[in-house]
Amino acid sequence: MRSISLTLKQFSRPVLLVIGFVIWGFSTYAQGDAAKGKAIFEAKCTACHKVESRVIGPALGTQLEKETDDKWLTKWIQNNNALIAAKDPKALKIFNEYNQANMTVFSDLSDADVANIITFVRADWKDKQTQLAKNPPPAAEKGPSDIMILGLIGVIIVAFIIILVLNKVIKTLERLITNRPELLVPEPTAEVAPVDRFATVKKLAKNKKFVFFVLICVSIAGASWTWMGMWNTNVHTGYQPVQPIKFPHDLHAGAMQIKCQYCHSGAYKSKNATIPSLNICMNCHKTIDRRMDAKEPSPEIAKIYDALGYDPQTTKYDSSKARPIQWIRIHNLPDLVYFNHSQHVKVAGLKCQTCHGPVETMKEVYQYSPLTMKWCIQCHKRTGITYKDNGYYEKMEAIHDRIKRGEKITEAEMGGIECGKCHY
Repeated sequence: MRSISLTLKQFSRPVLLVIGFVIWGFSTYAQGDAAKGKAIFEAKCTACHKVESRVIGPALGTQLEKETDDKWLTKWIQNNNALIAAKDPKALKIFNEYNQANMTVFSDLSDADVANIITFVRADWKDKQTQLAKNPPPAAEKGPSDIMILGLIGVIIVAFIIILVLNKVIKTLERLITNRPELLVPEPTAEVAPVDRFATVKKLAKNKKFVFFVLICVSIAGASWTWMGMWNTNVHTGYQPVQPIKFPHDLHAGAMQIKCQYCHSGAYKSKNATIPSLNICMNCHKTIDRRMDAKEPSPEIAKIYDALGYDPQTTKYDSSKARPIQWIRIHNLPDLVYFNHSQHVKVAGLKCQTCHGPVETMKEVYQYSPLTMKWCIQCHKRTGITYKDNGYYEKMEAIHDRIKRGEKITEAEMGGIECGKCHY
């Protein structure tokens, strides 16, 4: 018994040490509640960070892929200044990479709160990568294919080769006649005729091969020009009219991180995205009349005041001076096309940038996508349906289950009495 106890005592320390390392290894990776982390992230982090892209701070998704030491991350989030003061190598590297700008200190966050945030970021980043792999962004419409262009070039090259071969044959015949002059038919002597300046042109016009080649080139060029013209009919990609007020989307949607639907509130609940009223602008510009680095008030903001009859000195409105802003529509669809913003934004969950491009980088908005039928069809072929936690598709699924059970289903339950089915 004594020998057994001694043996167990010898092995107990290594075993306990291994168990301790295993527990420590598991504890270095945050195990938290993603739902709670999302609430904290939206409340405290979204002003400077996004999961998928860089804002003021780095893109957290890729950052947490590089950094896996969650204990160090917890210290950094709670008090980055302490790590920088302690000359921590990782902290100094991040501090210098972002122009020595200090991150906000969150000493009020507990270790569990930070673990919840980290868990949410990793889960959200994984979901975004999975979604991107399943639904890659639709390719931009390129117009005529490369095969058509290469075919035209090939025809021109073949025609050029034929001309070279014919010239070679002509030179061979000329050499043969020079060596055997008896083959020439003597021409009757006549008076010297005046020089004809169009003799070369007339000679080429009588050359059937040359005329045929010219007709082929003209036909190909004309057909290509016609095809390109028809292809781009009513396509206004890049259309950027001059608006009555130069509204910088790169400042509002980009630098200020104002969500699109704060101004275009109809996109979530209506067929139209709607143009915001000037009252929306005045939520901020009643107190903001210039950029932070400007000495004089902005002339563009002054146009808002003039349209509302607002006096910034007295902060009062004169309705007799009010007038509407004549905005110029950029994205126009034919009358025969029915497009519903809420169906794409709320049901499908698409971002505004899917159709309108990177508006957060545009100084002034322009038409980014061609908005052609082909472009829409390509997007519909590539975009998958996210039916989980989607009320519309859950309702359709329930109706299909009832159909399978043989129950009666009416057109009204399928949306048959919605106004937009007939009137638009």
